[in-house]
Amino acid sequence: MNDTVKLGDLTVRRLGLGAMRLCGPGVMGPPSDPPAALAVLRHAVDVGVQLIDTADAYGPHINEEQITAALYPYPSGLVIATKGGSTRPDGRWERDGRPAHLKAACEGSLRRLRLERIDVYQLHTPDPKVPFAESIGALKELRDAGKIRHVGLSNVSVAQLAEARGIVPIVSVQNRYNVGARESDDVVDACERDGLAFLPYFPIEAGSLAKARGPLAEIARRRHATTAQIALAWLLKRSPAMAPIPGTSSRAHLDENRGAAAIDLTDAEFDDLSRAAA
Repeated sequence: MNDTVKLGDLTVRRLGLGAMRLCGPGVMGPPSDPPAALAVLRHAVDVGVQLIDTADAYGPHINEEQITAALYPYPSGLVIATKGGSTRPDGRWERDGRPAHLKAACEGSLRRLRLERIDVYQLHTPDPKVPFAESIGALKELRDAGKIRHVGLSNVSVAQLAEARGIVPIVSVQNRYNVGARESDDVVDACERDGLAFLPYFPIEAGSLAKARGPLAEIARRRHATTAQIALAWLLKRSPAMAPIPGTSSRAHLDENRGAAAIDLTDAEFDDLSRAAA
């Protein structure tokens, strides 16, 4: 099994880190133990994580500031992928895909992350109030201006992916996807076909499959692994385009998640889980 994935001209190990859980409850404000959150980020890099995913809406702003505080100056080979297009008024999640907002959001992320160019900048989610092409056009302008190295998308359909690729090169898609939530199967297949990375968020959620007598738990028992590790191993086998970004606020859980890379499910195990989730 190949343990790396391409993001345009960048190559990273397939298991990354979603940094969102390092914020406070509801992804708002700082965590209860700020030094521990920074320690998780440093530990991630120490054990070989090369892709860290964040967004300006996480905190808001706090998650990007944590990454800078923990890791700047950034080690060679580390890719920080952030997002713009969501806001958090009174803790709610709201969309803002207006070009002016996206450009201002990108400038803010550049300042907080202390970067001159963001390696992967993702549209957090399409905004139904703004023509999709206008939002993507803003990211193209940022890329043309040298503020973004590569453009990614999040929460998009196959049709939206195709539309965006007609405007600017796209290197990745980040949708909710796991063994128990397969609505983006067609997007995964499109990414694999076209050489794009697929970053599943909430990659460990498995619902009833993880119950004590569920198929995920049964395979975990046979493999002397955790259900989280098997859920991640299923993703890694699902497609070579897959680059899971499990989130955690614990160094121990981070190490546990990384153990999934050593689990190569058999075809029969993969098929059993796939059928059970269908």
